[in-house]
Amino acid sequence: MFESLQSRFATIIRNLTGRGVLSEADVDAALREVRLALLEADVNFKVAKAFVDRVRAAAVGALITKSLAPGHEVVKIVHEELIRLLGGPTRELRIADRPPTIILLAGLHGAGKTTTAGKLALRLRKRGRQPLLVATDLKRPAAVTQLQVVGAQAGTPVYVQEGATDPIAVARGAIDEARRGGQDTVIIDSAGRQHIDEELMAELRAMREAVQPHEVLLVMDAMAGQDAVSMAERFHQMLALDGLIVTKLDGDARGGGVLSVVEVTGVPVLFAGTSEKLDGLEPFHPDRMASRILGMGDVLTLIERAQEGVDDQAAAELERKLRKAEFTLDDFRQQLRQVRKMGPLDSLMEMIPGLGVRMKSAGGVDERQLGRVEAIIDSMTAQERRQPQLIDGSRRRRIARGSGTSIQDVNRLLRQFDEAKRMIKQVSELEKKGKRGKLPFPLQ
Repeated sequence: MFESLQSRFATIIRNLTGRGVLSEADVDAALREVRLALLEADVNFKVAKAFVDRVRAAAVGALITKSLAPGHEVVKIVHEELIRLLGGPTRELRIADRPPTIILLAGLHGAGKTTTAGKLALRLRKRGRQPLLVATDLKRPAAVTQLQVVGAQAGTPVYVQEGATDPIAVARGAIDEARRGGQDTVIIDSAGRQHIDEELMAELRAMREAVQPHEVLLVMDAMAGQDAVSMAERFHQMLALDGLIVTKLDGDARGGGVLSVVEVTGVPVLFAGTSEKLDGLEPFHPDRMASRILGMGDVLTLIERAQEGVDDQAAAELERKLRKAEFTLDDFRQQLRQVRKMGPLDSLMEMIPGLGVRMKSAGGVDERQLGRVEAIIDSMTAQERRQPQLIDGSRRRRIARGSGTSIQDVNRLLRQFDEAKRMIKQVSELEKKGKRGKLPFPLQ
């Protein structure tokens, strides 16, 4: 997502910051490139024009002040306007003073509404809440069953009324059940359609009036492009949306539809779907996304992903092994799996300032290489993983055949592992001698 914007903005920023002096003509030329980049990313042309006009007005003012670094000043203005375009300050879910908090999810078929309901339930459950999923899509075949499957995967109960035909009665029954059962959040998976029609809107309006939700969230597909703008406008007119959940943000769509919807409707994005897995739902931070688009990275999100993926007990055990230089290929495989759980490597690289752009220019990250490394380790015996020095020529041939790789691949992994172990041993010895303060990466 936003890849075309990232690459175009990287060139624009280089041209701006590489000059000691900027004229209005230079700024105009850069902003023409900005406008073209936004249009190529499928941003609505009115939105792109308004964005460029705001940046130009602020940039001309910055030039008048005779800034010592006018290029960086203009980039700062672009960054601030991008944050505004993406919705401004981060907004979290509203929580009711008296439970349950009621969340109504709306959207068209194919946007991922039912899966998103499960993702949201799992996210809330991990944060100590007790959600209840509600199946009110009573017309689509197997819709109720689908939500039950998703609920089971998320470890969340699903409220169903067998043979029900009135979705509003089901929603009301679920709220009563939540009050009796101690659930503090009710997530209503409403009916969808292939397209917006009066019947759908009438049903959703009646649902909103009947249950008085604290949040009405539109689930929209990031791949929808410009169609998403008119669709979101119609939903907003009829339902007065409180927020958006954007799915498939990890896809290869240009992303302009998302930028356009936020600007046109004034409705913020609360969450973004970052993978097909149930844990692939993250809060949407406009400031962090703006930084990623401009190639400035997103270290905070990277840290949060790492914290969520790390088992504290396993981390403590790994630290003990590192200090005693007992690091094995089993430990290496475990760390590799934890990194892969954090998400695609390309997206992780984008979060490190400056690295994402460099990696793209170098051809990107080969995700398959990590799979090959894991396959090589999996093809070893338990003893070989603990004592890789036992792996002679015949064992290397066996491991290569078993992992579908070459002997050179096996040799490379073992060589890199030996180098890593030597470095870990040196670090450990330095720490024992009390030279920890001089280490570039102290163990802690």
